[in-house]
Amino acid sequence: MAFDLPCILYFFFFLFPSSLVAQRNGNVTVGDSLTAGDEATLWLSPAGDFAFGFRQLDKKDLYLLAIWYNKIPDKTIVWYANGDRPAPKKSTVKLTAELGVVLNNPQGGEIWKSGPGNGEAAYGFMNDTGNFLVANANGEKLWQSFELLADTLLPTQIMEKGGILSSRLSETNFSKGRFQFRLIQDGNAVLNTINLPTGFPYEAYFWSNTVDSNSSNAGYQVVFNESGYLYVLRASNIREVLTPGRVVPATENYHRATLHFDGVFVLYSHPKNSPGNESWSVVRTMPVNICTAVRGLKGTGPCGFNGVCTISTDQRAICRCPERFSLLDPDDPYGGCKPDFPTQVCAEDVPNAPEDYELVQLTNIDWPESDYEMYTPYNIEDCKKACLQDCFCNVIVFREGTCWKKKLPLSNGRQDDSVNGASFMKVRKGNYTLPGPPPIPKKNHDSLVLVVSVLLGGSVFFNFVLVGVASFAFFFIYHNKFNRTPQVERAVQSNLRCFSYKELMEATNGFKEEVGRGAFGIVYKGLVQIGSGVPVAIKKVDRFVKESDKEFKTEVDAIAQTHHKNLVRLIGFCDEGQHRMLVYEFLSNGTLASFLFGDVKLSWNQRTQIAFGIARGLLYLHDECSTQIIHCDIKPQNILLDEHYDARIADFGLAKLLSLDQSQTFTAIRGTKGYVAPEWFRNKLITVKVDVYSFGVLLLEIICCRRSVDTEVVEERAILTDWAYDCYQQGMMHALVENDEEALNDMKKLERFVMVAIWCIQEDPNLRPTMKMVMLMLEGIIQVPVPPCPSPFSIAS
Repeated sequence: MAFDLPCILYFFFFLFPSSLVAQRNGNVTVGDSLTAGDEATLWLSPAGDFAFGFRQLDKKDLYLLAIWYNKIPDKTIVWYANGDRPAPKKSTVKLTAELGVVLNNPQGGEIWKSGPGNGEAAYGFMNDTGNFLVANANGEKLWQSFELLADTLLPTQIMEKGGILSSRLSETNFSKGRFQFRLIQDGNAVLNTINLPTGFPYEAYFWSNTVDSNSSNAGYQVVFNESGYLYVLRASNIREVLTPGRVVPATENYHRATLHFDGVFVLYSHPKNSPGNESWSVVRTMPVNICTAVRGLKGTGPCGFNGVCTISTDQRAICRCPERFSLLDPDDPYGGCKPDFPTQVCAEDVPNAPEDYELVQLTNIDWPESDYEMYTPYNIEDCKKACLQDCFCNVIVFREGTCWKKKLPLSNGRQDDSVNGASFMKVRKGNYTLPGPPPIPKKNHDSLVLVVSVLLGGSVFFNFVLVGVASFAFFFIYHNKFNRTPQVERAVQSNLRCFSYKELMEATNGFKEEVGRGAFGIVYKGLVQIGSGVPVAIKKVDRFVKESDKEFKTEVDAIAQTHHKNLVRLIGFCDEGQHRMLVYEFLSNGTLASFLFGDVKLSWNQRTQIAFGIARGLLYLHDECSTQIIHCDIKPQNILLDEHYDARIADFGLAKLLSLDQSQTFTAIRGTKGYVAPEWFRNKLITVKVDVYSFGVLLLEIICCRRSVDTEVVEERAILTDWAYDCYQQGMMHALVENDEEALNDMKKLERFVMVAIWCIQEDPNLRPTMKMVMLMLEGIIQVPVPPCPSPFSIAS
């Protein structure tokens, strides 16, 4: 009778805990601890094959709590706990009875914990399969590292349905990356890319084909057995092997399966007693060619947007930028590319002539998912001409009488012999490059004008970054009986629903549940019947233009035409007698303020994505709407978060509903203390730059997770805008994020965001960038010039 090795291991560990406790190696008792920076102390498995402890990250005083192969020279890491939150030096990991394995920073703050499961931990055990276990006094398993999947599977490890293996962000950055290996509910084991901020999975680019039409024989486990074979186990116990042919014996070789940061899932073997620095041998790669495998319409391939992927001899991705492009991050060849020249845009106020551009031929390069036009039958000369005369066109591919136009950003780029046809990139003629940062401006008018010119001159790339952002119609048209026929007609035209006052009274149960209050009115939560019950936020507008019903309806129409993923959707309105109400979608995660200033904090990555979302929403209001809208009250309380923590700007329509012709007077100041631009107080013309100022203040709050005005801190830190500039000038930007290790580990972006914020809060509105320029600088597409002191006039006075 044959015995399965995992069953034997399970039998000995759980039925004979006393024998494990008695072993000298592998055992960890409650109270035992390790310290980051002390490489001499490790928790080793009995044979010494695996080590549990701290590994220092490259060129940083930060550490990873990890498990690795201890006997091979490269000490390959196979598991880690705190990839998104590296631990500073002198952090400790300790086995506790109540909390299991606990990782604390030097100040005692908790970074990560395993949790004890159901019971009190008595001891831990690092075994020779690479699995660290925590058990109670009866030997019952409370927790094991095999259940907390990182980027690697080891022999004897099993992944159940719903299990996710996540890649790293890069070779040396252990934060969650853009690729996953999953066993999904239909029984397929798949590889897919994800949207990093939300984790939303995009289309699969590899699958195991273990689906069953009636689900009775679908895959239900991914098993990496003790012999080194990886397979999907079907419900009928049939194995769909992912490891081809025969593998080298496990008695003499280590085996692992790792999902790399470039999306390639690789099975490896390595001799246990290898002389010298012998490397891991590749058993199989999935997929065979990552460059051509990833072809989804969303997201991008292993080389980022605009990048070009070529396959190496070991089936890994090699990334480079096309001609006249360079890396977004010089230290990350997989992070995408930006053009080194101003691309052609569809605007009258920038160089736009076709004769300023030329087509450069590319060799076997294509971005197959970036097409927006196709002409057939066509010839190559007409194809070139069509691109040069089209301000949207950046690349053409001509193949067998068909011309494809492509636009930025380009996705899933690859260079491969299978890419036939002629490809051309449209570039600016000559050696024109984007302007670099100007010298530090002096406090005089000429210098300020010079800086403004540099800022405004670099905005030509932005329109292409936004091209391709789809606008979706979220509203439903319903024909309600209403008192006035013109309202019904207007609702049908604008895709908005006309609600009666009685309907909204019933929807809110008499306006009982107040969820917000602002300068323009009170917000109530309600439930309206649109096919089914839909939760909504109903704002009673108590300040509106008292001119005519026609004026109100015209303005509602203007709001109805604003459709953007970073704006709260307007569902309908009420215009009945003296009652003026707006009905918006209800977002369950509430306001950004609750996450910035409350107990629950968002991660650095989440906060930066929220900043991008707010900037995109403002750009849309300022430049993309049929009628320009100035928000006038940008602050955390007016930024709502959806279920994915994506930012939505609220109250964007009320500024339009209220007359702006009084906004040049002192008495008509709008906004909230700490966010109001100086020109409100100086009887100056109000433009979209007041929103840019407020965004700069909000951006600093997002960076620092504190209020713009805080009287509870020391005096020199009370005004966030002043303190932030002082920290920037003194080279102490780390003080702005204090113990936020994720932000400290991303200093380039931190510095870029702070500099952009300082530009936005300039007292002189002419110095503030447009939201187009803000987006370009935030995304790193253009270099951020050195910002001047934001309040030279106040200092002088």
